[in-house]
Amino acid sequence: MKPASVFLASAILLVASAAVSAADLRPAVVFDMGGKFDKSFNQGVNDGVLKFNKETGVKHREFVITNPTQREQAIRKMAQRGSDIILGVGFAQSSAIEKVAKEFPNTKFAIIDGYVVAPNVQSLLFKEHEGSFLVGMLAAMASKSGKIGFIGGMDIPLIRRFACGYEKGAKYVSSKIDVIQNMTGTTPSAWSDPSRGAELTRGQFGQGVDVVFAAAGGTGVGVYQAAKDAGKLAIGTDSNQNYLQPGTMLTSMLKRVDVAAYTTFMEARSGTWKAGIKVFGLKEGGIDWALDENNKALISGDMKAQVDAAKADIIAGRIMVHDYMSDKSCK
Repeated sequence: MKPASVFLASAILLVASAAVSAADLRPAVVFDMGGKFDKSFNQGVNDGVLKFNKETGVKHREFVITNPTQREQAIRKMAQRGSDIILGVGFAQSSAIEKVAKEFPNTKFAIIDGYVVAPNVQSLLFKEHEGSFLVGMLAAMASKSGKIGFIGGMDIPLIRRFACGYEKGAKYVSSKIDVIQNMTGTTPSAWSDPSRGAELTRGQFGQGVDVVFAAAGGTGVGVYQAAKDAGKLAIGTDSNQNYLQPGTMLTSMLKRVDVAAYTTFMEARSGTWKAGIKVFGLKEGGIDWALDENNKALISGDMKAQVDAAKADIIAGRIMVHDYMSDKSCK
């Protein structure tokens, strides 16, 4: 039997048939569980990488994690194959990035949602609570029952940050709004369990919820289907998911991981890349909410005006959105 590393090496895909000259950047991406077509987090990163490919002609290597044990192996294999910059997708790759970065000090590493302090690592973080605040406002304004819901993926502080921001935004509109929350699970499989997402959503609808926000990766697909089936409203996350269920999707909280992926590769190519922490919020254009032809009928002029005003106030510092990562009380 061949060792796992052999199978891993053979699975790494060089995305492009065209040869890349030695003078070109050699970027690599390690997508995490859920896959690059999860219609959410990983797919957003993939969109940014493909934009980079198209604009520069530089191609990338990639690997999609299907088992947690593959993370460190995949990242190390990318470095061994001469990748100049390796992008890890998701907080779960933090320890693997930290370890491999020490072994390859001349290679650049970047990680989305991970906090790694090293001289050759760039950590790309987001102010999810700011965007969640805005869609929480929209949920409260759209709700007729006075009850809104939140379905999280894996129960981790990052997802609690989404939930807390959402609740704060809703209560900014009405202190009487009731926010019911459920998490899908405590393991990585929580990101790719649409059936469980639908089950939890139906349970919330049974309690009177009429608008539900999913921050659950691929699990959200089940949430949106359940909302459509019940004639309720849903809110997407990460990517613009309004197109998935037009007329059902009130909006999507945009976490522009595509911008982060595109930016870190462009900086590496131009020579402006720097290790350290980069944070993307409303002010930096890394967080927003989606309004397009798929949901414009659901967003009144007054709703848009109120949310736009709150957005401007957050950017200006007049509204300080509670950050669960710094204060887990969410009070």
